[in-house]
Amino acid sequence: MRIVFFGSSEFSLPFLEYLFLERKDELWVVTCLDRPKGRGLKILPNPVKEFCLKNNLRVYQFKDINSLEAKDSLKKFEPDLFVVVAYGQIFSKEILEIPKIFSINVHASLLPKYRGAAPINWAIINGEKETGISIIKMEEKVDCGPIILQKNIAIDIDDDSFTLEEKLKDLGKIILIEAIKKIEEGDFSLTIQDKRYVSFAPKLKKRDGLIDWNKSAIIIHNLIRGCRGWPSAFTYYKSKLLKIHKSNYVQSTGIDNYLPGEVIDISKEGILVACGKDRILIKKLQMEGKREMSAEEFICGHKIAKGEILG
Repeated sequence: MRIVFFGSSEFSLPFLEYLFLERKDELWVVTCLDRPKGRGLKILPNPVKEFCLKNNLRVYQFKDINSLEAKDSLKKFEPDLFVVVAYGQIFSKEILEIPKIFSINVHASLLPKYRGAAPINWAIINGEKETGISIIKMEEKVDCGPIILQKNIAIDIDDDSFTLEEKLKDLGKIILIEAIKKIEEGDFSLTIQDKRYVSFAPKLKKRDGLIDWNKSAIIIHNLIRGCRGWPSAFTYYKSKLLKIHKSNYVQSTGIDNYLPGEVIDISKEGILVACGKDRILIKKLQMEGKREMSAEEFICGHKIAKGEILG
């Protein structure tokens, strides 16, 4: 088959690698423009482009995927299939119709749940017990196309956005190859998404990470896990922003008389904090302007005491 792979992020890379290794397709790759990175803001290629350069894959970069330049280039390749994995631009109907078969997208949720840019994060934040990968035929409306293949995976209580993403990469790259094989052999069906179960996962904003200590510990624990990386769950300590990167959920054994956000106990295990219901044990955190550290390191460098209030 002639396949054009579209992807720009770390999430895209294992899908491209697996496609390159497992199949013998004629493959083009389209990725986003090089962008400034790091403290020096040097213009550097993303991981997808780096992989292409190392493996002599043809890689193209368009400022606007719906431009005349992009359309003409893609038509010249005469592709059978477009494969889109976290590319970063929305495709027009005209572009989606270029392949001889159609265009497919890999989405990290059990569609129609969690349509949008941050399905992994919101599934964790909302306390879901499972999520998965959906392979869909692309339509003009984002994440709305019929489902070709879908598989689920459990979300563990200690999974965060990093660990769950890795699990979904491992699952997704395998079922992508399975879906392409089904399409190639004509052995597939298209299942229309049930509109009754639609939910959304918009891109996270900084304010989404703010901890409300009046909420239950499980809700706060889920927020910390789901915001790992960006925007990070945060509170305030001595008027400075304090990011919390890792926590444990701790059920109360009796009636609590502590205030929400109150530090109950301090030990090498972590910082135990009261919530509206139950408690969380802070394991990793980061003071404004400082590096991430374990709770034990933080306790050694700061005079945090029982009875102090976070928030």
